[in-house]
Amino acid sequence: MANILGKLLFALIRSIVAGWAYALWVKLATWLEPKIQRRWVKIAVGGLLGLAAFFMIPIVMALLGL
Repeated sequence: MANILGKLLFALIRSIVAGWAYALWVKLATWLEPKIQRRWVKIAVGGLLGLAAFFMIPIVMALLGL
């Protein structure tokens, strides 16, 4: 019983954290987008953010034990 409740609680926390991270990411993107004027700069910034996310997501998941 404790194992089932632990798994349910862990799934709930994971979904809350994922939703919070996604909402934060959308706020950051909508804040940053009008500040960048040129197309190639948008592509470069998007590439750098994507590269950072590529490395940061596994690190955060490992720290959370997911």
